[in-house]
Amino acid sequence: MKTFFITGGAGFIGGNFILNLMKSDQVKVINYDKLTYAGNLDTLSSLENDPNYIFVQGDICDGDKLEKLFAEYKIERVVHFAAESHVDRSIESPGDFIQTNVVGTYELLEATRNYLGKGSRPEDFRFLHVSTDEVYGSLGDIGLFTEETPYAPNSPYAASKASSDHLVRSYFKTFGLPVVTTNCSNNYGPYQFPEKLLPLMIQKALAGKPLPVYGDGKQIRDWLFVGDHCKAILQVLEKGEVGQVYNIGGHNEKTNLDVVHSLCKILDELVPNSPYHPHKDLIEFVADRPGHDRRYAIDASKIHNHLGWEPEESFETGLRKTVSWYLDNKDWVNRVMSGAYRGERLGLE
Repeated sequence: MKTFFITGGAGFIGGNFILNLMKSDQVKVINYDKLTYAGNLDTLSSLENDPNYIFVQGDICDGDKLEKLFAEYKIERVVHFAAESHVDRSIESPGDFIQTNVVGTYELLEATRNYLGKGSRPEDFRFLHVSTDEVYGSLGDIGLFTEETPYAPNSPYAASKASSDHLVRSYFKTFGLPVVTTNCSNNYGPYQFPEKLLPLMIQKALAGKPLPVYGDGKQIRDWLFVGDHCKAILQVLEKGEVGQVYNIGGHNEKTNLDVVHSLCKILDELVPNSPYHPHKDLIEFVADRPGHDRRYAIDASKIHNHLGWEPEESFETGLRKTVSWYLDNKDWVNRVMSGAYRGERLGLE
Protein backbone atom coordinates (compact mmCIF):
# COMPACT_ATOMS: atom_id res chain seq x y z
CA MET A 1 0.00 0.00 0.00
CA LYS A 2 1.41 3.37 -1.07
CA THR A 3 0.65 6.61 0.77
CA PHE A 4 -0.25 9.57 -1.45
CA PHE A 5 -0.12 13.21 -0.35
CA ILE A 6 -2.47 15.15 -2.62
CA THR A 7 -2.48 18.95 -2.51
CA GLY A 8 -5.65 20.63 -3.72
CA GLY A 9 -7.53 17.35 -3.60
CA ALA A 10 -10.88 19.06 -3.01
CA GLY A 11 -10.59 20.90 -6.31
CA PHE A 12 -11.78 19.85 -9.74
CA ILE A 13 -8.88 17.76 -11.08
CA GLY A 14 -7.60 16.76 -7.64
CA GLY A 15 -11.03 15.51 -6.58
CA ASN A 16 -11.44 13.47 -9.75
CA PHE A 17 -7.94 12.08 -9.28
CA ILE A 18 -8.65 10.96 -5.70
CA LEU A 19 -11.96 9.34 -6.67
CA ASN A 20 -10.16 7.44 -9.43
CA LEU A 21 -7.23 6.53 -7.20
CA MET A 22 -9.40 5.25 -4.36
CA LYS A 23 -10.92 2.60 -6.60
CA SER A 24 -7.82 0.64 -5.61
CA ASP A 25 -7.54 -0.82 -2.12
CA GLN A 26 -3.76 -0.57 -2.31
CA VAL A 27 -3.48 3.15 -1.58
CA LYS A 28 -3.82 5.53 1.33
CA VAL A 29 -4.63 9.15 0.52
CA ILE A 30 -3.90 12.26 2.56
CA ASN A 31 -5.92 15.05 0.96
CA TYR A 32 -4.43 18.43 1.90
CA ASP A 33 -6.56 21.40 0.84
CA LYS A 34 -6.99 24.96 2.06
CA LEU A 35 -10.69 24.89 1.09
CA THR A 36 -10.83 28.16 -0.77
CA TYR A 37 -13.88 28.89 -2.93
CA ALA A 38 -12.82 26.19 -5.43
CA GLY A 39 -12.37 23.45 -2.83
CA ASN A 40 -15.51 21.38 -2.38
CA LEU A 41 -15.63 18.39 -0.06
CA ASP A 42 -19.04 17.47 -1.49
CA THR A 43 -17.09 16.00 -4.40
CA LEU A 44 -15.48 13.47 -2.06
CA SER A 45 -18.45 12.73 0.21
CA SER A 46 -18.45 9.07 -0.88
CA LEU A 47 -15.05 8.63 0.83
CA GLU A 48 -15.93 10.08 4.22
CA ASN A 49 -15.98 6.70 5.98
CA ASP A 50 -13.08 5.13 4.10
CA PRO A 51 -10.24 4.42 6.59
CA ASN A 52 -7.67 4.85 3.81
CA TYR A 53 -8.79 8.42 3.09
CA ILE A 54 -7.78 11.29 5.38
CA PHE A 55 -8.63 14.95 4.85
CA VAL A 56 -6.45 17.67 6.38
CA GLN A 57 -7.32 21.33 5.94
CA GLY A 58 -4.23 23.45 5.46
CA ASP A 59 -2.29 25.92 3.35
CA ILE A 60 0.61 24.76 1.16
CA CYS A 61 2.41 27.91 2.28
CA ASP A 62 2.59 26.43 5.80
CA GLY A 63 5.91 24.62 5.58
CA ASP A 64 5.98 23.50 9.23
CA LYS A 65 2.61 21.79 8.91
CA LEU A 66 3.65 20.09 5.69
CA GLU A 67 6.80 18.68 7.28
CA LYS A 68 4.87 17.31 10.25
CA LEU A 69 2.36 15.58 7.97
CA PHE A 70 5.12 14.06 5.81
CA ALA A 71 6.78 12.59 8.89
CA GLU A 72 3.52 11.41 10.45
CA TYR A 73 2.16 9.59 7.41
CA LYS A 74 5.43 8.40 5.80
CA ILE A 75 4.54 9.86 2.40
CA GLU A 76 5.63 8.01 -0.75
CA ARG A 77 3.87 10.00 -3.47
CA VAL A 78 3.22 13.73 -3.70
CA VAL A 79 0.80 14.94 -6.38
CA HIS A 80 0.69 18.73 -6.42
CA PHE A 81 -2.61 20.04 -7.81
CA ALA A 82 -3.10 23.00 -5.45
CA ALA A 83 -3.15 26.22 -7.46
CA GLU A 84 -5.08 29.34 -8.25
CA SER A 85 -6.09 28.59 -11.83
CA HIS A 86 -8.66 31.03 -13.23
CA VAL A 87 -7.11 33.49 -15.69
CA ASP A 88 -9.73 36.22 -15.15
CA ARG A 89 -9.10 36.12 -11.40
CA SER A 90 -5.35 36.40 -12.01
CA ILE A 91 -5.93 39.62 -13.93
CA GLU A 92 -7.93 41.05 -11.02
CA SER A 93 -5.74 39.75 -8.16
CA PRO A 94 -2.31 38.59 -9.39
CA GLY A 95 -0.83 38.59 -5.89
CA ASP A 96 -2.96 35.64 -4.81
CA PHE A 97 -1.54 33.62 -7.69
CA ILE A 98 2.07 34.43 -6.82
CA GLN A 99 1.47 33.45 -3.21
CA THR A 100 -0.25 30.12 -3.86
CA ASN A 101 1.38 28.98 -7.08
CA VAL A 102 4.95 30.18 -6.51
CA VAL A 103 5.45 30.49 -2.74
CA GLY A 104 3.23 27.48 -2.05
CA THR A 105 5.16 25.30 -4.48
CA TYR A 106 8.43 26.44 -2.91
CA GLU A 107 7.21 25.50 0.59
CA LEU A 108 6.05 22.09 -0.65
CA LEU A 109 9.40 21.44 -2.33
CA GLU A 110 11.27 22.48 0.81
CA ALA A 111 9.10 20.25 3.01
CA THR A 112 9.78 17.38 0.62
CA ARG A 113 13.52 18.04 0.57
CA ASN A 114 13.72 18.17 4.36
CA TYR A 115 11.64 15.00 4.69
CA LEU A 116 13.81 13.07 2.27
CA GLY A 117 16.98 14.40 3.88
CA LYS A 118 16.18 12.89 7.26
CA GLY A 119 17.05 9.36 6.24
CA SER A 120 13.48 8.08 5.88
CA ARG A 121 13.41 8.34 2.11
CA PRO A 122 11.05 5.79 0.54
CA GLU A 123 12.83 3.79 -2.14
CA ASP A 124 10.71 4.96 -5.07
CA PHE A 125 9.45 8.33 -3.77
CA ARG A 126 7.97 10.60 -6.44
CA PHE A 127 6.87 14.25 -6.52
CA LEU A 128 4.56 15.04 -9.44
CA HIS A 129 3.92 18.68 -10.24
CA VAL A 130 0.74 19.33 -12.25
CA SER A 131 1.06 22.31 -14.58
CA THR A 132 -0.59 23.76 -17.67
CA ASP A 133 0.03 24.34 -21.37
CA GLU A 134 -0.53 28.07 -20.76
CA VAL A 135 3.11 28.41 -19.65
CA TYR A 136 4.09 28.10 -23.33
CA GLY A 137 2.14 31.17 -24.41
CA SER A 138 0.18 31.33 -27.64
CA LEU A 139 0.59 29.36 -30.87
CA GLY A 140 0.06 30.55 -34.42
CA ASP A 141 -2.20 28.79 -36.87
CA ILE A 142 0.10 25.77 -37.07
CA GLY A 143 2.38 23.85 -34.73
CA LEU A 144 2.05 22.17 -31.34
CA PHE A 145 3.50 22.69 -27.89
CA THR A 146 6.20 20.14 -27.11
CA GLU A 147 8.17 19.61 -23.92
CA GLU A 148 10.95 21.70 -25.48
CA THR A 149 8.80 24.71 -26.38
CA PRO A 150 10.23 27.88 -24.75
CA TYR A 151 8.13 29.36 -21.99
CA ALA A 152 6.27 32.57 -22.88
CA PRO A 153 3.41 33.07 -20.37
CA ASN A 154 0.96 35.86 -21.19
CA SER A 155 -1.18 36.13 -18.04
CA PRO A 156 -0.33 36.40 -14.34
CA TYR A 157 -1.78 32.90 -13.91
CA ALA A 158 0.44 31.44 -16.64
CA ALA A 159 3.48 33.33 -15.31
CA SER A 160 2.91 31.98 -11.79
CA LYS A 161 2.66 28.41 -13.09
CA ALA A 162 5.77 28.90 -15.25
CA SER A 163 7.62 30.08 -12.14
CA SER A 164 6.53 27.01 -10.20
CA ASP A 165 7.63 24.74 -13.08
CA HIS A 166 11.10 26.29 -12.99
CA LEU A 167 11.29 25.84 -9.22
CA VAL A 168 10.43 22.16 -9.52
CA ARG A 169 13.07 21.67 -12.22
CA SER A 170 15.68 23.47 -10.13
CA TYR A 171 15.06 21.19 -7.14
CA PHE A 172 15.73 18.19 -9.36
CA LYS A 173 18.90 19.70 -10.85
CA THR A 174 20.26 21.19 -7.63
CA PHE A 175 19.07 18.82 -4.90
CA GLY A 176 18.29 15.63 -6.80
CA LEU A 177 14.64 15.69 -5.78
CA PRO A 178 12.78 12.87 -7.61
CA VAL A 179 10.30 15.06 -9.47
CA VAL A 180 8.26 14.79 -12.65
CA THR A 181 6.15 17.54 -14.22
CA THR A 182 3.06 17.33 -16.40
CA ASN A 183 1.70 20.15 -18.55
CA CYS A 184 -1.87 19.56 -19.58
CA SER A 185 -4.37 21.16 -21.94
CA ASN A 186 -7.86 22.43 -21.02
CA ASN A 187 -9.58 19.98 -18.66
CA TYR A 188 -13.33 19.46 -18.53
CA GLY A 189 -15.66 16.98 -16.89
CA PRO A 190 -17.62 16.34 -13.68
CA TYR A 191 -17.16 18.41 -10.52
CA GLN A 192 -15.67 21.48 -12.24
CA PHE A 193 -16.27 24.81 -10.52
CA PRO A 194 -18.89 26.79 -12.47
CA GLU A 195 -16.63 29.74 -13.35
CA LYS A 196 -14.94 27.63 -16.05
CA LEU A 197 -16.28 27.68 -19.60
CA LEU A 198 -18.34 24.49 -19.87
CA PRO A 199 -20.07 24.39 -16.47
CA LEU A 200 -20.62 28.15 -16.65
CA MET A 201 -22.30 27.85 -20.04
CA ILE A 202 -24.39 24.88 -18.93
CA GLN A 203 -25.81 26.76 -15.94
CA LYS A 204 -26.43 29.96 -17.87
CA ALA A 205 -28.13 28.09 -20.73
CA LEU A 206 -30.43 26.21 -18.35
CA ALA A 207 -31.40 29.53 -16.77
CA GLY A 208 -31.94 31.23 -20.12
CA LYS A 209 -29.16 33.74 -19.51
CA PRO A 210 -26.79 35.09 -22.19
CA LEU A 211 -23.83 32.83 -23.02
CA PRO A 212 -20.85 35.24 -23.08
CA VAL A 213 -18.19 34.41 -25.67
CA TYR A 214 -14.97 36.44 -25.63
CA GLY A 215 -14.06 38.37 -28.78
CA ASP A 216 -14.90 36.50 -31.97
CA GLY A 217 -14.93 33.13 -30.18
CA LYS A 218 -12.25 31.71 -32.48
CA GLN A 219 -9.65 31.14 -29.77
CA ILE A 220 -8.54 27.51 -30.06
CA ARG A 221 -7.96 25.15 -27.16
CA ASP A 222 -7.11 21.45 -26.91
CA TRP A 223 -9.74 19.79 -24.71
CA LEU A 224 -8.82 16.96 -22.33
CA PHE A 225 -11.41 14.93 -20.42
CA VAL A 226 -10.49 14.96 -16.74
CA GLY A 227 -10.73 11.17 -16.42
CA ASP A 228 -8.13 10.76 -19.16
CA HIS A 229 -5.91 13.30 -17.43
CA CYS A 230 -6.10 11.40 -14.13
CA LYS A 231 -5.05 8.17 -15.83
CA ALA A 232 -2.13 9.95 -17.49
CA ILE A 233 -0.92 11.29 -14.13
CA LEU A 234 -0.89 7.78 -12.69
CA GLN A 235 1.09 6.56 -15.71
CA VAL A 236 3.68 9.30 -15.20
CA LEU A 237 3.90 8.60 -11.47
CA GLU A 238 4.52 4.90 -11.90
CA LYS A 239 6.45 4.78 -15.18
CA GLY A 240 7.75 8.28 -15.86
CA GLU A 241 11.45 9.10 -15.74
CA VAL A 242 12.59 11.30 -12.87
CA GLY A 243 13.36 14.84 -13.96
CA GLN A 244 11.29 14.62 -17.11
CA VAL A 245 8.35 16.70 -18.34
CA TYR A 246 5.34 15.09 -20.03
CA ASN A 247 2.74 17.02 -22.01
CA ILE A 248 -0.80 15.67 -21.72
CA GLY A 249 -3.33 16.61 -24.39
CA GLY A 250 -6.67 15.38 -25.62
CA HIS A 251 -6.08 15.67 -29.41
CA ASN A 252 -9.24 17.78 -29.52
CA GLU A 253 -8.60 21.25 -30.95
CA LYS A 254 -11.78 23.31 -30.90
CA THR A 255 -12.60 27.00 -31.07
CA ASN A 256 -14.43 28.37 -28.06
CA LEU A 257 -17.39 29.15 -30.30
CA ASP A 258 -17.49 25.58 -31.63
CA VAL A 259 -17.42 24.28 -28.05
CA VAL A 260 -20.39 26.43 -27.07
CA HIS A 261 -22.32 25.45 -30.21
CA SER A 262 -21.68 21.75 -29.48
CA LEU A 263 -22.81 22.23 -25.90
CA CYS A 264 -26.02 23.97 -27.01
CA LYS A 265 -26.79 21.16 -29.44
CA ILE A 266 -26.47 18.53 -26.70
CA LEU A 267 -28.64 20.60 -24.35
CA ASP A 268 -31.29 20.89 -27.07
CA GLU A 269 -31.31 17.10 -27.24
CA LEU A 270 -31.11 16.28 -23.51
CA VAL A 271 -33.44 19.06 -22.32
CA PRO A 272 -36.08 19.01 -25.07
CA ASN A 273 -38.67 20.83 -22.95
CA SER A 274 -36.43 23.81 -22.24
CA PRO A 275 -38.19 27.14 -22.95
CA TYR A 276 -34.86 28.43 -24.31
CA HIS A 277 -34.72 26.19 -27.39
CA PRO A 278 -32.51 26.48 -29.41
CA HIS A 279 -29.90 27.32 -26.78
CA LYS A 280 -27.46 28.71 -29.37
CA ASP A 281 -29.70 31.79 -29.59
CA LEU A 282 -28.44 32.72 -26.13
CA ILE A 283 -24.85 33.23 -27.39
CA GLU A 284 -23.63 36.79 -26.89
CA PHE A 285 -20.22 38.10 -27.94
CA VAL A 286 -18.44 40.25 -25.34
CA ALA A 287 -15.19 42.24 -25.26
CA ASP A 288 -12.11 40.03 -25.28
CA ARG A 289 -10.06 39.80 -22.10
CA PRO A 290 -6.51 41.30 -21.90
CA GLY A 291 -3.68 39.03 -23.04
CA HIS A 292 -6.05 36.34 -24.33
CA ASP A 293 -3.96 33.63 -26.01
CA ARG A 294 -5.22 32.78 -29.47
CA ARG A 295 -4.37 29.09 -29.70
CA TYR A 296 -3.08 26.24 -27.55
CA ALA A 297 -2.41 22.73 -28.83
CA ILE A 298 -0.45 19.92 -27.20
CA ASP A 299 1.88 17.40 -28.79
CA ALA A 300 1.34 14.39 -26.51
CA SER A 301 3.53 12.00 -28.49
CA LYS A 302 6.16 11.72 -25.73
CA ILE A 303 3.80 10.31 -23.11
CA HIS A 304 2.28 8.04 -25.76
CA ASN A 305 5.59 6.74 -27.09
CA HIS A 306 7.35 6.40 -23.74
CA LEU A 307 4.52 5.43 -21.38
CA GLY A 308 1.79 4.08 -23.65
CA TRP A 309 -0.88 6.62 -22.66
CA GLU A 310 -3.48 8.07 -24.97
CA PRO A 311 -6.89 9.64 -24.31
CA GLU A 312 -9.89 7.34 -24.35
CA GLU A 313 -12.53 10.02 -24.80
CA SER A 314 -13.15 12.04 -27.93
CA PHE A 315 -14.42 15.56 -27.36
CA GLU A 316 -17.89 14.47 -28.45
CA THR A 317 -18.11 11.54 -26.01
CA GLY A 318 -16.49 13.49 -23.17
CA LEU A 319 -18.75 16.49 -23.67
CA ARG A 320 -21.88 14.34 -23.63
CA LYS A 321 -20.73 12.66 -20.40
CA THR A 322 -20.01 16.07 -18.90
CA VAL A 323 -23.37 17.62 -19.77
CA SER A 324 -25.19 14.51 -18.58
CA TRP A 325 -23.33 14.62 -15.27
CA TYR A 326 -24.31 18.23 -14.61
CA LEU A 327 -27.93 17.51 -15.48
CA ASP A 328 -27.95 14.48 -13.17
CA ASN A 329 -26.19 16.20 -10.25
CA LYS A 330 -28.12 19.42 -9.78
CA ASP A 331 -27.86 19.20 -5.97
CA TRP A 332 -24.05 19.40 -6.19
CA VAL A 333 -24.30 22.31 -8.62
CA ASN A 334 -26.92 24.18 -6.57
CA ARG A 335 -24.83 23.92 -3.40
CA VAL A 336 -21.86 25.38 -5.26
CA MET A 337 -23.87 28.15 -6.89
CA SER A 338 -25.50 29.13 -3.59
CA GLY A 339 -22.31 28.90 -1.54
CA ALA A 340 -23.95 26.39 0.81
CA TYR A 341 -21.11 23.91 0.35
CA ARG A 342 -18.73 26.38 2.02
CA GLY A 343 -20.92 27.30 4.95
CA GLU A 344 -21.67 23.68 5.82
CA ARG A 345 -18.13 22.41 5.61
CA LEU A 346 -16.66 25.33 7.57
CA GLY A 347 -19.49 25.57 10.09
CA LEU A 348 -20.09 29.22 9.24
CA GLU A 349 -23.82 29.09 8.56
